[in-house]
Amino acid sequence: MFLFVLAAAAEIGGAWLVWQGVRGHRGLLWVAAGVAALGVYGFVATLQPDANFGRILAAYGGVFVAGSLGWAMVVDGFRPDRYDVAGAMLCLLGVAVIMYAPRSGG
Repeated sequence: MFLFVLAAAAEIGGAWLVWQGVRGHRGLLWVAAGVAALGVYGFVATLQPDANFGRILAAYGGVFVAGSLGWAMVVDGFRPDRYDVAGAMLCLLGVAVIMYAPRSGG
């Protein structure tokens, strides 16, 4: 899970920096920092012990959803409603099923 959280921080933070650089008119340095963070995100997935790219990316998607709401709360003052929270919880349940369900033979 640590690697998923690290990936989410890099991707969400990178996208936020690009957003701030372009939509917030903060300039190319913000955009460049965002692109660098997004590049870091691209490498973090390769550190996962599971060798199945599709499984890792699918499971990460749930962490991304929940992490995006968390980022928005902390950084932008966003207040999710009950449907946001319920959706994020469903996504995290999906992560648990995808990553930790017992499998026979891989």
